Amino acid sequence: MFNAEVRRLLAQVIISWQVLAVTVILIIYISLVNYVTRTHHRGLSGFSMPKVKKDKKAKKKEEPVASETDELELEE
Repeated sequence: MFNAEVRRLLAQVIISWQVLAVTVILIIYISLVNYVTRTHHRGLSGFSMPKVKKDKKAKKKEEPVASETDELELEE
């Protein structure tokens, strides 16, 4: 008898308009997200980033400046 009541209650919950509405909204949302990702991915496949030419001056590595006093005043 307990099992029959639980089954009947479960059927009422699943068939309720709130559950059906949320299910339909989730299906529409997931479909929309999949559509947007497919179109966005397709748009990027033909797109290539322009290569940035590095300046010769930028290639030179700057050496860190050694200071006579330690700013943090740490003891060695």
